[in-house]
Amino acid sequence: MEYVQERISTLHDFTDTVPDAPTDRASVVVPMTGHAHTSHAADRILRTLEEVDPARVVVALRADAPAVAAIHDWLAGYDISAETIWCNGPRVNELLEEAGLGGPGGKGRDVWLALGLASAGEYIVVHDADSETYSNRHINRLLFPLDHGHSFVKGYYARIERNRLYGRLFRLFYAPLIRALSQRHAAPIVSYLDAFRYALAGEMAMTAPLARRLRVPPGWGLEVGSLGTAFEVGGFEGTAQIDLGVHKHDHRSVGGSEGLEDMSVEVGASLFSVLEANGVAPDYESLGERYRASANQLVDQYATDAAFNGLDHDSAAERDQVEAYLPAVKSPAGDTRLPAWTDVPIEPHAVRTATRADISDLDGVPDPDRESNGDADAGRVDLDTDR
Repeated sequence: MEYVQERISTLHDFTDTVPDAPTDRASVVVPMTGHAHTSHAADRILRTLEEVDPARVVVALRADAPAVAAIHDWLAGYDISAETIWCNGPRVNELLEEAGLGGPGGKGRDVWLALGLASAGEYIVVHDADSETYSNRHINRLLFPLDHGHSFVKGYYARIERNRLYGRLFRLFYAPLIRALSQRHAAPIVSYLDAFRYALAGEMAMTAPLARRLRVPPGWGLEVGSLGTAFEVGGFEGTAQIDLGVHKHDHRSVGGSEGLEDMSVEVGASLFSVLEANGVAPDYESLGERYRASANQLVDQYATDAAFNGLDHDSAAERDQVEAYLPAVKSPAGDTRLPAWTDVPIEPHAVRTATRADISDLDGVPDPDRESNGDADAGRVDLDTDR
């Protein structure tokens, strides 16, 4: 245990506390995919949200049409005030196309859509649906700094499972890349990005004004894009990070479709877009080699840490991962981040209307307009009060 403060406020888990926090003024955004309703982790999270009882839960759902009705029925079994957005529903897709926001979507766009609706409240918590160690402490801890003057909060935790270190994309790509950048660039944005103990964690919280200004890429890279906006809006003084203990999440392979190697390309593009938007111009020709040197040094450090704790560690495999991530160290093709909700040519209520119509077209799903009075906060778990 330690009590080191970074340049951002770092709140430690000294006493296993559950601090008082404004859960009744908070919306919780949970991105989910089509297999979520078969996941024990997602069930645990929703059962815990019943205990926490936030003002609203917004489920950002990306799924094929046949799965949506089943997930809708599954969500109805929880006693939470929730709203489901079918993020890739036909009318939602059409709405985005008309606004010039079409093209491939993904986690980033799903969360961005949900934030448009969630930002009608005061505070927003965002977290993934695959944590097997989720507890009622998490939301309270993430919200606490927001009620004490901060505008953005990030969770951090250890990824230790199967007697080995995980969190590979952060440990072997993001962390050494930031270390390499900091050798040549003293810009505040680089120091800011270096202050986070787990910059790629999906657990974060923010004020509604910050959420409305959030710019993130439509796919992976959501977490880094969020840090870019947090820096621009709140800076060091407005940011905090919270110790969330040890987490167990789903794991991805390094290669293959949507593996960590593919993710590294999008995370890298998001990172470099944030840096360039803040005046940093990396020397991409030399950065790759400097990244490799920093990463290999970190692999040695991880190996010593693992040995000290009696954990398994395969240094050769980790160096192979570094090589797999190396092609992601390149100039971004362009800034693909979505516009802030303050600038977008559509309104959140248009997303709500489109997703209601999309879901009500499915077999076996009742028309929400016949089940509610249209108020997004009324009732318990229907289409507009259903991540």
